[in-house]
This record gives sequence, C-alpha cells and structure tokens, in this order.
Amino acid sequence: MDSPGPVLYKQVRVAHNRRKFFCYKFRTMIAGAEILKQQLEAENEADGPVFKIKDDPRVTAVGRYLRKSGLDELPQLYNIMRGEMSFIGPRPEREAFIREFQQLIPLFREGRRANDPSGSQVIYGYRERIPYYSYRLMVKPGITGWAQVMHSYSATLEETKEKLEFDLYYIKNMSWVLDLAILLKTIRIVLFGWGR
Repeated sequence: MDSPGPVLYKQVRVAHNRRKFFCYKFRTMIAGAEILKQQLEAENEADGPVFKIKDDPRVTAVGRYLRKSGLDELPQLYNIMRGEMSFIGPRPEREAFIREFQQLIPLFREGRRANDPSGSQVIYGYRERIPYYSYRLMVKPGITGWAQVMHSYSATLEETKEKLEFDLYYIKNMSWVLDLAILLKTIRIVLFGWGR
C-alpha cells in the first residue's frame, strides 16, 4: 500500500535437522532492503552477519503495524501446511547466523606436562561460539515460541544468548500445557500489543 514491490517476501531459513526451506512473510520493508543488508554484511564480514536494527528506517508504515501486531508472520501458515514448520517452536534462523553462532572456538587450559613452559596455554577442546545453539535445530521451528513471547527481538550477541535460554527451556519442557501458555500469550501480544 505504501511501498512498491511484492506483498510477500521469502528468505531461506534453516530448520529441524539443518534442512533449508523458504520462509514466507508479508514484506514489511522497502523493496530491495535485503540487498542493502547484504551489502552491510559484506562490508562487516569480519564481524559476521548484521543483526536486526531497532527502528529500522527501511521498514514501511504498514510494515511497522504488521511487525508490531505479528501479522507479518501469517504467510508462514503455508510453511506449516508443507510440514517445514510447526505453530509453536524456536524461530527458524538464517544460515549466516547458524554458521556464526555454531562456529567452534578453542578452549584453553594451563599446560600440565613437564616440558610445558610456565604459564603456557594448551587447547583441550572446542565449543560453539554460543554454547548449545545447535540444540535449536533438534525440533521444528515455529511461528511463535517461548522466546518470542518472553523476550523481544535480538540485536546483539548477548541478547541472542538470552533468547537461546528461552528456546532451550521450551525444548526441555515441551508439553501441551506450555504450548497453550505460549498460544495465549501470543494472542494477548497480537490483540493488545503487550504481554512480553
């Protein structure tokens, strides 16, 4: 209505068991916004992918309303019908973020052998950049989830770690009671714009 271009937007996401699929949404940004973001990511390649920007100037007026109400996610019902997503679960993530957060980094400890110089450090293993991030790929992603209703969007690595805690809580405690609580919180957020 207020921006030329297609109504629907699709983006490759990674789901359960690392399967890739097109995730559909109503377009909330100006046409070509993804190209601008890719240019930013290319310029900042050493820093990894660019997080979502709060009060992003590329978001249209209608898009702002769709995002706030959560209605931009409605086309993902098609992903549910295709079996790529479920209604409730961790959000599907872009492959660039999966690679970034699962990057293995070395763990160091003091050298213990007799021939190790004093104060030397040796590698004794590796861990993911965000520990346990790969656990999110153990279940189907969802349109809404515990992390979405309990935490706002992630704009930093620290906020991503906090949001992961909610996703891991959901994966560990999956039940119809928790799903019902998430559904009720989602309805409250969509209808009234509050509840996180």
